[in-house]
Amino acid sequence: MTAALLSAPSSAAPGPARESLSGGGRTAQISRTAYGIPHILARDFDGLGYGYGHAFAQDNVCELADQVVTLRGERSRYFGPDGERGEGANLASDTYYKGQLRAGTVQQLLDRKAPLGPTGELRRMVQGYAAGYNRYLRETGVGNLPDARCKGKSWVRPVTALDLWSVVYDVNRVTGEAPLAPDIGDAKPPTADGDARATAFSAPGGQGAADDFGSNGWALGRDATRSGNAMVLANPHLPWVGGALRFYQVQLTIPGTLDVSGAGLYGTPLVLIGHNKDLAWTHTASDAQHTSTYALKLVPGDPTSYVVDGRTERMKRRTVAVTVRDTDGREKTVERTLYTSRFGPVLSSGWTTKTAYAVRDANADNLRSMNTWLAMGKAHSLDQLRTAQDTYQGIPWTYTLAADTSGDTYFTDSSAVPHLTDAQLERCARPGGEDGPAALDGSTSACAWGSDPDALVPGLYGPSHQPELARSDYVANSNNGPQYTNPEEPLTGLPGVYDIDPRLAPRPQLGLSMIAQRGDGTDGLGAPGFTGRTLRSSALGNRVLSAETGRDDVVALCRAHPVLETSDGKETDVRQACATLARWDTRADSDSRGAALWVAFYDHVLRGGPSDTWRRVPYDPAQPLTTPRGINGDDARVRHALADAVQDFAARDLPVDAALGTVQKWAGVPLPGCNGNKGCFNVVDAGPDAGTGTPAEGAFGSSFLMAVELTPDGPRAHTLLTYGQSANPASPHYTDQTRLFSRKQWVAERFTAAEIASDPDLEVTTLTTSRH
Repeated sequence: MTAALLSAPSSAAPGPARESLSGGGRTAQISRTAYGIPHILARDFDGLGYGYGHAFAQDNVCELADQVVTLRGERSRYFGPDGERGEGANLASDTYYKGQLRAGTVQQLLDRKAPLGPTGELRRMVQGYAAGYNRYLRETGVGNLPDARCKGKSWVRPVTALDLWSVVYDVNRVTGEAPLAPDIGDAKPPTADGDARATAFSAPGGQGAADDFGSNGWALGRDATRSGNAMVLANPHLPWVGGALRFYQVQLTIPGTLDVSGAGLYGTPLVLIGHNKDLAWTHTASDAQHTSTYALKLVPGDPTSYVVDGRTERMKRRTVAVTVRDTDGREKTVERTLYTSRFGPVLSSGWTTKTAYAVRDANADNLRSMNTWLAMGKAHSLDQLRTAQDTYQGIPWTYTLAADTSGDTYFTDSSAVPHLTDAQLERCARPGGEDGPAALDGSTSACAWGSDPDALVPGLYGPSHQPELARSDYVANSNNGPQYTNPEEPLTGLPGVYDIDPRLAPRPQLGLSMIAQRGDGTDGLGAPGFTGRTLRSSALGNRVLSAETGRDDVVALCRAHPVLETSDGKETDVRQACATLARWDTRADSDSRGAALWVAFYDHVLRGGPSDTWRRVPYDPAQPLTTPRGINGDDARVRHALADAVQDFAARDLPVDAALGTVQKWAGVPLPGCNGNKGCFNVVDAGPDAGTGTPAEGAFGSSFLMAVELTPDGPRAHTLLTYGQSANPASPHYTDQTRLFSRKQWVAERFTAAEIASDPDLEVTTLTTSRH
């Protein structure tokens, strides 16, 4: 995009006009194309942030306002101490975040100079973003907001740059401290007589609290595509409700400096997954550990002191004041205390008179992520991308898969990973059980994190130890460990913290087989090598590996045994179910009949526990890509599961051949896909009422999809934001792309100025301010 800005007052009129960058103050042009996708053009980072913040506020003002209430520790003030999350949940969360504010945690990170602290460009962009958001709020008025969920609400207020950096900081710790905020905020020493607080453990046990996050990511090189051009597929799987992990699609342009298109998480003022004209990248959730839980050996008679190397250390205490609104609307202030050890904050869960648990987060001092993503957006080759990641070391908890116009591809886990050797993991591990979660031994400093000479932050592995792979055919990941990024060149010999379990789950098995089939032309889609069309059809083909390898086994079972016994001993006629499965094409399309029944059946099988004796072919380490597979129809667990599924459908008054889209919807729109544990590549987990109600019923799965080909003439991309640009149920962009998703359709991206100007739905707004 090479066009410039109008210097006219703020307006909202269609037209592609882009004339000159002129005038003082902040200036930004927002060009919205079909489906409300904003393309922000500015002459500097102040203006770019200004336009982005204003555009985002137009679509999602409530979400950012709600995030800020949480991060300021004010949920109890506006929503009461309990809120929607349970007894005392808001109060516990507020205690944690008030503690962060009092400690000045984020401000101290901001006070650092780059590379540990934000660059000057980013500081200006964040300040501009806050100003743009606040301008929308000021000019619209809280009482006139288009979203009824926050219209006229006192908790909707202007935001500061510190608020936005706090959003970034929280996103970086989403696999560590952030989901444990209520547990940390509610931590109290046990009474002298007991272990009453040794209850359900929410500690991550060293693996992080985001085990359910998922994604598919492919980078296809010149040897895997028919044209010889590199391609990238992005398909992150994240929650559809809640502002913290929802994507917003945007293009950000400063002529001659930055031109990047893709999506970022709400409140983060950059593109986190996307492309420019020469480079494309995506992320998937890393299988590495990003957090360690330590078991503290407490001093007898003093549950706030612990022993390390035979010496007593006192927990640090921080008292905070939290404002609470009681049931009659009156406000009061309560004092709360937080406890911290040398290993990190202490948890409420499991704190007894003998043991307490502390959590150490590898991203506890990470604001470097924004530096990294901005530098990646500016990069125009894989070498420059690697330099960006090595310089700032800020990717928090994901793998990176990328390709450039050379036709090469690249994979790395450059995320923040604790420096724990295999010997430490073996020697220091304390197994979990009734007395506590799995943890490391906190009574000896020998179990503390080490460090690497090339690590910016002590305690972490540096770039020299991080897994990486460069190929001219492909690199791929579906939340498996790094070993089978490309089975032709397995990544082995890594520190154990990087590859917790090398065994492949069904979804990555399917993904690797789909890539192989496009390489040999055996998938029925034509000659070998991916095209843009076949890449998109693979992403939304809705294949289900468990059905492809096991449906015929189940049909053989029910044909031989038309009456089966449920797990509670009731005989059930399964003939209609059997006929439905026999007719089903094994796809999880929204109109597929048989997919819903298969999902219910398979869920019952999996509830039987981790044993895989019900598999026809058990797992074989020598065949990691194709085992286990099939279903043993002689197994009682399998027979009960099919009968139980039929019984469930009857109880819900559903026919066994109900279309998948009748049982999973978003705001009434039928959804394709299913959970990845069934081998669904297109992951979706939703109920019939998802996307409705206040608050909206949740869903999970495919969110921002991007399929981009890096051609010599520029990028050719198709995208899909499954839940649309706005979280406001009254917005036309709440379900417009969901309807496309239901039909397996994509949005052709408009990247160049000419492409944007030719959009028939184009609306252009120019924002200016006086010199600031």
